[in-house]
Amino acid sequence: MSGVFAAGDKVLVIACADDPRAVGRTGRILDEVPPGPLTAGRWTVAGIGLLIAPVLCHMHELRKTRP
Repeated sequence: MSGVFAAGDKVLVIACADDPRAVGRTGRILDEVPPGPLTAGRWTVAGIGLLIAPVLCHMHELRKTRP
């Protein structure tokens, strides 16, 4: 796994303190740049499910599936 994600990367959520309903689902990275202090170093993941809003996840909670 790469140390940095890019906008549009498909990821599998393997853990998520922000919303446990996201675990086991796939989504895509929204951030164009690495996350900073505003999100406490967490990546924004969207497209997880119809009733699940975008979530914030730490890098160790995500696994890249494909570009």
